[in-house]
Order: sequence, then C-alpha cells, then structure tokens
Amino acid sequence: MLLSTNLFVRYRTGFDGFRAAIEVQREEDEGGLAGETFMDYRPPKLSIGPPHPDPIVETSSLSAVQPPEPTYNLVIKDDLESSKALSCLQIETLVYACQRHLQHLPSGARAGFFLGDGAGVGKGRTIAGLIWENWHNGRRKAVWISVGSDLKFDARRDLDDVGASCIEVHALNKLPYSKLDSKSVGIKEGVVFLTYSSLIASSERGRSRLQQLVQWCGQSDSLIVFDECHKAKNLVPEAGGQPTKTGEAVLDIQARLPEARIIYCSATGASEPRNLGYMVRLGLWGAGTSFSSFREFLVALEKGGVGALELVAMDMKARGMYVCRTLSYKGAEFEVVEVPLEAKMTDMYAKAAEFWAELRVELISASTFLADEKPTSSQVWRLYWASHQRFFRHICMSAKVPAVVRLSKQALGDNKCVVVGLQSTGEARTEEAVTKYGVELDDFISGPRELLLKFVEENYPLPDKPEPLPEESVKELQRKRHSATPDVSFAGRVRKVAKRGAESEEESEEETEWQSETDTEPETESDDEFQICNTCNLEAERKKLLQCSCCSQLVHPACVVPPVVEVIIGDWSCHSCNEKTEEYLRARKTYYEELLKRYESALERKLKILEIIRALDLPNNPLDDIIDQLGGPDNVAEITGRKGMLVRAPGGKGVTYQARNTKEVTMEMVNMHEKQLFMDGKKLVAIISEAGSAGVSLQADRRAVNQKRRVHLTLELPWSADRAIQQFGRTHRSNQASAPEYRLLFTNLGGERRFASIVAKRLESLGALTQGDRRAGPSLSAYNYDSAYGKKALMMLYRGIMEQEPLPIVPPGCSPEKPETVQEFILKGKAALVSVGIIRDSVYGNGKESGKISGRIVDSDMHDVGRFLNRLLGLPPDIQNRLFELFTGILDLILQNARVEGHLDSGIVDIKANTIELQGSPKTVHVDSMSGASTVLFTFTLDRGMKWESASTLLEEKQKDESGSNNGFYESRREWMGKRHFILAFESTVSGMYKIYRPTLGESIREMTLAELKDKYRKLSSMERARDGWEDEYDVSSKQCMHGPKCKLGNFCTTGRRLQEVNVLGGLILPVWGTIEKALSKQVRQSHKRTRVVRIETTSDSQRIVGLLIPNAAVESVLQDLAWVQDIEDE
Repeated sequence: MLLSTNLFVRYRTGFDGFRAAIEVQREEDEGGLAGETFMDYRPPKLSIGPPHPDPIVETSSLSAVQPPEPTYNLVIKDDLESSKALSCLQIETLVYACQRHLQHLPSGARAGFFLGDGAGVGKGRTIAGLIWENWHNGRRKAVWISVGSDLKFDARRDLDDVGASCIEVHALNKLPYSKLDSKSVGIKEGVVFLTYSSLIASSERGRSRLQQLVQWCGQSDSLIVFDECHKAKNLVPEAGGQPTKTGEAVLDIQARLPEARIIYCSATGASEPRNLGYMVRLGLWGAGTSFSSFREFLVALEKGGVGALELVAMDMKARGMYVCRTLSYKGAEFEVVEVPLEAKMTDMYAKAAEFWAELRVELISASTFLADEKPTSSQVWRLYWASHQRFFRHICMSAKVPAVVRLSKQALGDNKCVVVGLQSTGEARTEEAVTKYGVELDDFISGPRELLLKFVEENYPLPDKPEPLPEESVKELQRKRHSATPDVSFAGRVRKVAKRGAESEEESEEETEWQSETDTEPETESDDEFQICNTCNLEAERKKLLQCSCCSQLVHPACVVPPVVEVIIGDWSCHSCNEKTEEYLRARKTYYEELLKRYESALERKLKILEIIRALDLPNNPLDDIIDQLGGPDNVAEITGRKGMLVRAPGGKGVTYQARNTKEVTMEMVNMHEKQLFMDGKKLVAIISEAGSAGVSLQADRRAVNQKRRVHLTLELPWSADRAIQQFGRTHRSNQASAPEYRLLFTNLGGERRFASIVAKRLESLGALTQGDRRAGPSLSAYNYDSAYGKKALMMLYRGIMEQEPLPIVPPGCSPEKPETVQEFILKGKAALVSVGIIRDSVYGNGKESGKISGRIVDSDMHDVGRFLNRLLGLPPDIQNRLFELFTGILDLILQNARVEGHLDSGIVDIKANTIELQGSPKTVHVDSMSGASTVLFTFTLDRGMKWESASTLLEEKQKDESGSNNGFYESRREWMGKRHFILAFESTVSGMYKIYRPTLGESIREMTLAELKDKYRKLSSMERARDGWEDEYDVSSKQCMHGPKCKLGNFCTTGRRLQEVNVLGGLILPVWGTIEKALSKQVRQSHKRTRVVRIETTSDSQRIVGLLIPNAAVESVLQDLAWVQDIEDE
C-alpha cells in the first residue's frame, strides 16, 4: 500500500475516490513528459567564423539560458575570418574567455573560465586560438598543462593550424630545474608544455617544477591552461580520504599567481560537485558570494539534490564563465547488452565462490595461532577482500569474452570495425607468472588463478618456523645457567668488589669480621679455608669438598649418592641439578617438536590449498584471450599501457612471452604505431585501455583510410563516469564519416551491477553538473543503487534477513501462501551473508534451534551499498541473483513511496500543457553585480485539459490500428467529493500496461496495469455517459481543484485543476538559492517544500525557460525575502 497510515485512516470511507486524487497529485508532482534532451547549437549572440564541420548540440536546459552580451573585440578576428581555422563556436569561446579574464573576483584574483566542450569538439584548437590572441596582446608566456607528454605534438599541430607557427612549444620534462629565463635555458617566451605529473615533480635538491613555473610567470597575467583538468579532482576527497598532490598543486599555482588568466578545460571537469574544489577562479564561493567557503557551497548543492547541480551549469553559462557543447550523438547507438553466463561458466563461478568461502574459514582457523599479531591479521583481511573483489571482477570480464568475440566477428562480417574498451590488462599477473615459470608456457596465464596463488602464498598465516635446537650437553647448559644466575648473595658481591679494590692481599680485621657474620655461602677465594658440607653439615677443608658448578653447593664426596670415589677433573654437578637440567632439555625438546608440528601442519595445509587453486578450472587473461580468438596480434591493434604480451606459438602449441615493440618501433611509439595500423585499415580490431589511449582518436575519420563504422564494446566499464566519457570519446569525434555503435556489456549477475552502479551515479551527476541535464549522458540510471534510497533499501533487507523486521516484499522465488518458502530463503540468505563476512559472530543453533543462524551486522555495514554489492559478487549465481532481486524490489517500493510523498528528486522535469502562455511581463527580482545577469520571476497560465472531441478522436484512431478489447472510456468505481472521475485508457507499447488520459491533465506519465485499471475503474459501454462525465469534469476543473471547495490550500491548490497559474524563477539562481530554500521550507504541502527545477516552453512563440518552480502559495514569501537580499546588497 502506497498511502501513509494517517492518510489511510483519515480517508478510509472514500478510499477509491481519494486514491484517484492521490494519483493526479502524484502525476503533477512528477512533472510532465520529458522533451528533447539536446538542441542544435549555434552561437546565440555572435556570427563570426564558419559553421562547425560537424553537428554540434547543447542540452535543452543550457540552451534555455542566454549568455551575457559579448563586449570583447578579438585582435585576431580578421586573421581567423580569412583563414577559417576556427569555427564560429570556437571563436565564441575565445570572446567569452577573454571577456571573463577582464574581470576580477571580490577576492582580488582574476576571474577564470571553464571550457567544458565534449570530447572531439576541438578544445585543443580553441586553446591554441586563446594563446594566439594573448600573444597579439603582448602576453607572450603561456603554460599548457595536460595529461600526457605525447600531447605536446598535438599542441604544436593546433598552434600551426591557427597560424601561430612562430610560437615555440617547450616540453618542461626535457628542461633542467634551473630558471627557465636564465642564460643557460634561455626561454623568454612561448608555451611551456607539461603534464600533471611534472607539476608535482621536484629535483633531488628540492627545487620543484611548480616553483620554476611561478618564477617564470612572475606577477604577469600569463595564460595558464589546465587541459583535461579532471586530473586535478579529489582536492576535496570523501570522508577519510586525503587530497591528491595534483589537486593541491593546481590550487597552489593559482594562489601564487593571482593575476594569471586561468582556463579550466575538460569534458568531464566536474563528475560530482566536490570535484569543483580546485576551480577557485569561477567565483562560485568565497568573498562576495552566497557561500563563504567551498564546504558551504558543497553542503548547499548536496542538500539541494540533482536540481541544484543542474542549476550550477546554467548559472555559470548565464554569467559568461562557461560553455559546454558536444558532438551530436545523432546516429550513435547505445545499448546495454546483458550477457547470460554459459553453463560451464556458471559452474566455474559457483565453485570459485565456494572456494573463497572455504578459504575464509581456513584463514580464520589459521589466524587463531597468531592471536598476538592483530595488526597483521587486519591487514590480511583487507587484502583478502580486495583480492576477492578483483578476482570476481576478472571472472565477470572473462564471462563476457565469448560475447565480445561473437559481437566482434558479427561486426566484421557487417563490414564494420571494432574497438574493445577495458581498464585492466592483467600485466602484473602476467609478468609475475613469466618470472616464475619462464617465457615459454603451455597456455595463456589465468589472471584469477595467479591472483589467488599470490594472495595465499604471501598472506596465509603461518606460525614462525622454530629454530633447530643447538647440540648442547648437560654441562654446557649448567655452566650457562650458573653464569647467567643473577641471585648472587649481597655478601658475595661485596667480597668480589673488595677483592678487586684491595691493594694488598691482606684484608682489614673489621672487614673480615663483618664478612664472617654475614656470609651464608661458602667462601671460595682460598683453598686453605675450611668449609661446611651442605649434606652432613660437617666442616672439612675446601679442597676436599666437591662444588656443584650449577648451584655452587659444597659436599663431601662420600655424601653424594652414589659416593664419588674417583678424582673429579673439571666441572661437577650435583644430582638435583642434573635432574633439573635433563627435565628442561626434555621439556624444550617437546615444546620444539610441538611448534615444528604446528608449523609443518600449517605449511601442509597451505600447500594443499595452493594445489587446489592450481587444479581449479579458471579462465585465461581476457585481453590475451580476445586477441588470440580474433586472429592474434597480426589482426588486432593493442593500444594499452603494457610492455609485453603472450602470443600463441606458430604450431599452435604453447604460448611465448614477447615485447610489444620491435626493432623498428620503440616502446614509446608502439601505441601510436598500432593506432595508425588501425586507422589505415591494416587491422580492423583495436583494444584500448585508459593507460594507453589518453588523447587517441579512433573515430571513422574522413581523412583516414579506414572509414568503416566503429562498434565500441565495453568489456569492462571504467571505474568513474569521467573515465567512461573519455573512453566513449575515443571513437566519437569531429570529422567522422559515421557515428559509433556503443555496446555496454554486463553479465546477468546481480553483483556485477556494482560496477555499473558506480559509473551510473557519476554519469547521472556528470550530465547534471556539466551539461545541465542528467539525461545528457548514456542512460545507466537504472543501475544507480548507491543512493540515499539504496541505503534505506539495504537496511530494510538486512533487518528482514536478520528477522528483526518483516521483509517489505515477498522474496523472489517465494510465495506469500507458503510461509515456509520465505523462511527457507531467509535461512539461505543468512548463510550467504555469513559466508561473505557481512553477518559476523555467527552461531549455528542446536536442539530446538537447530538449523537457525544468529549473528550481527555492524552499524557501518548496514548502509554500505558498495560493500553489499562487492561481497555479493562472491556468492554462487543463484543466491546472488535472488538477494540482488530482493534488494532492487525493496528499492523500487521505496522510490514509489517517495514519489507519492513528494520527496523524490526528479531533476529537471518538463511542464507540458495544451496551451502555455506568459502572463504579463517578467519581474526582475535580483541582479548579479559582477556579470549583470539577473534573476527573473516568470508567471505562466496553463491549460492542461483534454477536450472530449480530442479524446474520442484519439480512441477512434487507436481502434482502427488495434483491436484491444480493454481500450475505451472508464469511470471510477467510487465517488470522490460526490463525483466520479473519468479516464480514457488504451494498451501501451509496453506489454500489459495501459496509457491513461484524463480530462483535467491530458496524457499521464504513469501507466497502469490491467489489474489496477479494473480494480479502480469500470469500463463504460455508453459513449453518452462517457461524454457527459468527461465534459462535466473538464468544465469543473477550470476553477476548482480535486479536493473540493473546502481544500485547506484554497486557491493555491492546483491538484487536478485544468487551468492554473505557474510561477518559475529563471535566470541566475545560485546566488539566491538559500533565500528560496528558506521560503519553500515554510510551505504546507510536502511536495512544495523541495526545490524543483522545471523546463517550460510557451506554445505561441516557443520561448523556453528553465528555473525553479515556485508554488503559488510561496510566491509572496519568496519575493519578500529576495527584496530583502537585494536591499542588503544595495547597501
């Protein structure tokens, strides 16, 4: 049931009627239908330069925002118009960037510019144009920081293309650490090109590259370009992390050069809000803004949700500090391909999961002998779970290899070429195996096997091997014991000191007397003295008594049992000491044997585990496997970071390890060589990794020989959205003959979706933040589980499995009529969670409790969706998928409830109606002092209804095309406020679902199942009855909401009202965000309290506005607060 308890009790009598009102309110809260995500782009306020060579688009959200008026006059304008080296949109960037650089922030630093164009639009040439413009203005020093030293050649090419051949490009990594403008180095002007790695480098003497650049630039207003600036992210890491050195260096150089002209350049510069931290020159926070610090800015964005992120991009464009255009994806195809596990792979996976569970138990058992080494133990577990995740990630990749090979061969057969994207090449495992086994092997290396072997070999908790016992005799041990005995009597110590200190052999009378009174031990200094036998207590000459070398007792030879009759030469030990020494030796030997037995037993178990691992059926390294199955290195271009590879021997038996480069091609140029072979059509398959493909263009370039359509397969999705976008951008670039086909491959394992979840979250945020619309990126939002709703769903799942609360839905494969099936699932679920370490301190019940499992889940795990999905990977496919289905089912229920309660953050939604007209003149309520951009309140009048004529005509058309027996008009089974409600329903394109139209709202977003439709409504056979009801509801809804004349919101309520007034706050929003949020928090209805970003377009003149929806009841409060803000700023 979707209604909260209090609402249910309050309206129980008219539940079905009330449910109709709730449905209408929910549909209104969700907004209208989604419009086009992208709009064709052309500079709105400039007409300099030729059109761009490829179709360029901008998100419809950003296109609704106008940039400021261009006021800067380019010095190189005439040169560009005659050479046509830059397109109109690239020239637009030059104008706004130079215009922005004329401004200063309230802090005194020069304002910066963010170039966020997508991959392949031509950012490099735009940067070259900026350098050329600054050169003509006398600013002849520029710093260009990028991701790879090879891109220096691209920089040189771009400068040549814009006519700046006279500007030299100096590679910083080839220069000494001395002053750049010194006589020895002699760089007085030009472009210093370096990588982010160089930026944080320093010499042995402690001189850094950063200091070198600061000294060279001085306090001048030199141009500094942070190309691919997403490398500087993580300046503000998530909780527990440390800022990256790169991020700190980027921040540092900006602080040291406050007059520098900063350009941030990246298609993925802000994959999430915290990664904006280094963009201090945008002036979004700090002095003179609504946010005193970046932390405050970050909190506001995170609190505002996706809507706030979408507004950041629009605000930046409105202030003239940001452009973001992208190549049109028209023609490009995105498809998520689910790859079911083959029977052999399913069996392999199940056995591997079973082995890891047994290995965990074995490690727990083995660790009990190492109880004193807890730090080592915790380190082992960290490595265990890291290896566990990596292992199953390898298995998931391997499971997709047959699909990759099949799709590749299919594409080649269709006269296309293939690009396979992955992240990990398995080079480390391969090199370890080659070192261990040699360069000639029987078959390709199994990465998962080598990973397992390495983990067990290095981390299996073996007790220390005992040192062999020394071959010592009883007498040697007694001597050692005697010499090490600390309890010598005080008198004995005094005697020894006195003996050493005396200058003559005669002792004083007083000393001798004192000694005679205090000594209890026999004196050994003189053979002439008489001593007492410790056995018979009779006095005898010292030389006639035997002294034990161990305990120092003196005895008569006759008092010893048996008596000593022979002369003793050397050391002698009494019977008591002999017994003690022999007992010690026996005990020591026993202890040594026990330690040795324990060590050998543990070693034997370790070796047995290693043998089991070697016997496991595990897949080969995917990269080598794909290359081999697609014809070997002669047919496949490899563009990765690895230095060597395994190649099948000519006879087909065995493989050999060989370097990727040859005598003709150096290792530094091997990737460029492979790329050229692919672009020339000599190889039609390319495999790329992030390490090898940065900045590489593999599109169907019109200038290349190979213009076949690219089929881009992602064997392994990158860890982050910005990396995913960068990988997609390798095959989708300017001047291409055809757009690529993208195939994103996933197995049908629930746990693997963890990796999709990470990227989906970033892609969703990335689209929102840098393009103003979350729908702008490839659609993976269905895989975003690591959200606030995901955490809540996980907690409910855990509590249900632990039987602390009932599960909110019936688990997959269970029946509510058979409670024993649910109980069986819970038991299996508990056992599964125990095996992967989620449930700790587990105890298996006995007697009446037999078959039950108890334990605990620590608080930190209760909300950790990432850990849940990671650990899920290590379960057999059946229970893994059932647990995952349960999790997603609970998540769907939570999202459904959030929609009803008005809490769901939908991002930008389109307000749709039959007619939308602007009412009166827009009101300017705030003006930004720096850019002149304003905040404007727009009021629109909407008619959302659907006339009877339109509805009946639509039904007639549907009945001509389809023969659905359930298509037609329906009325609600119960009355609400004395009236029944009418709808038009017909079968949707989605099987089993029905499209709904209402007289008050027109087309509904939400579709109904047939069961729900028949439960709430009954079909009308009389068209006259349908017409009367439809027209009556249409007329009444022009003046009244569905709650009737006594609605507590009065005229402000719009639920079910056909004619309504809508207020949208457009233009610059971020500076007044806090004020608006405060005003909305005072609203009565829950859905009115949250900030909602909407897009609305007038029907008569197609004027598009994107902004915050202000509920009618809140308009007065918002205007009062904004006027107060304006008054303060005026003062």
